[in-house]
Amino acid sequence: MKKEKSETKAAARIRAQKERVLAAAQACFVERGFHAASMATIASTARMSPGLIYRYFENKNAIILAIIEQQLTVARQRIRQLQSAENLSKRIFDYLDEKEPEDEKSISIPLYLEISAQATRDPQIAEALRRYDVTVRSELGDWLRRGRGDGGCGLPDDDVAERALMLLCLIEGLKLRAPRSPALDPRKLRKILDELLETLVSGPV
Repeated sequence: MKKEKSETKAAARIRAQKERVLAAAQACFVERGFHAASMATIASTARMSPGLIYRYFENKNAIILAIIEQQLTVARQRIRQLQSAENLSKRIFDYLDEKEPEDEKSISIPLYLEISAQATRDPQIAEALRRYDVTVRSELGDWLRRGRGDGGCGLPDDDVAERALMLLCLIEGLKLRAPRSPALDPRKLRKILDELLETLVSGPV
C-alpha cells in the first residue's frame, strides 16, 4: 500500500514537472519564437536545470508535441461544455473571453500561429496537428449526429463532417479575429452568431 501511494506521488510530481516545463515553453515560444527559444532558456524560465528538462523532453519538438496533446485535452473539455450549453453563442463568447479554468493550459493565439508556421516546415508537427484536427472534428461530428434526447443535435450523417468543419472554422476564426477587432460590438456579433448557429447545428442548409 505504501509503495502504491509512493508511486502515485511520484507520478503526480512528474506530471507537475512536465506541466511546469510546458508552461515555461509556451511563454518562451511566444516571446522569442520557436527557433530562438533554446532548451536552456526554457529551463531558466521554468527555474530548473537543463538536465532535468531533458529527463522529460528530449528536444523542443517533443515539447511542442506535448503542448498539442495538452491542447487536445482542453479542446475536448470545451466540446463537452458546448454540448451542455443552454446558449451556444454565449458559450462560444465565454471561450473567446478566456475566463475558463482550463485557460492556463490553452495555447494563446501567438503560440497557435507559431506552431502552425512550424508545421509547414516540420512533418512531425504537421502530422500531430492533423491528428488533433481529425479528433476535434470527429468529436464535434459525434455531437452533431447524436440524437437530441441524448444531448446531441440529431443531424443526418450526410453533411455532419462538413458542418463540424464549419463550426470549428467559425470558432477558430472568431478566436483569431477578436484581438484584431476589439471595437466590434459583441451584442451584434452574438445576434449574428445565433443566426449562423441556428442554421449550422439545427436546420438544413
